[in-house]
Amino acid sequence: MPRGRYALHDPHDHTPLAHEHFHCAPGPSGWRYVSQLTTPTGEHTGSVDLTLDDLGRPLRLELHASSWQVRGAALDGVTWVRTDPTGTHATEGNAPAHAFTGTSPAFLIATTRLLRLTPSSAATRVRLVAFTDPVLAPRTVDQSWALVNTETHATDNASLTVDEYQVTALDTGEQHTVHIAGDVVLAAPGIELEDLESPPSTLT
Repeated sequence: MPRGRYALHDPHDHTPLAHEHFHCAPGPSGWRYVSQLTTPTGEHTGSVDLTLDDLGRPLRLELHASSWQVRGAALDGVTWVRTDPTGTHATEGNAPAHAFTGTSPAFLIATTRLLRLTPSSAATRVRLVAFTDPVLAPRTVDQSWALVNTETHATDNASLTVDEYQVTALDTGEQHTVHIAGDVVLAAPGIELEDLESPPSTLT
């Protein structure tokens, strides 16, 4: 069960935004990721709880940020309920999308589990509902993902296979690279793996 800490920062000016303390593991239904977010000074700001089925679809998502809450799942596309900080107003949403995304590294892992790309795969288009900080506002985004390289590195414990993905935002054409080993993000825009207490799980 990988356990560790990501540092999240603004991908443009590198302003520190948060630390995400996480653990994740394959389970009987697929894969689960749980994390707590803190400010750079240690104050709690939110949490992520994401469970995928064995096909990479979101069985359950629960996000908390700035007292806002989102609960969602794959249902008629994807469906979610967003609740305001007072708890008195809940808005339901639905979109013909494949899955969810957001600032957490969990969503990058989830997208790769959903797409199951191989080096010979063509770039694959995916529609996602993104929940944007700080109030978890939903918006639909279209991306293209391609697995451009896979390398195996020797470590003290065992070999580590690292996949390099090229992700393109289809509305702007902006491209970036994501490096993933198993169920851990090694590097991505705005994400730095600061601490890892145990090796990544091998997801099949």
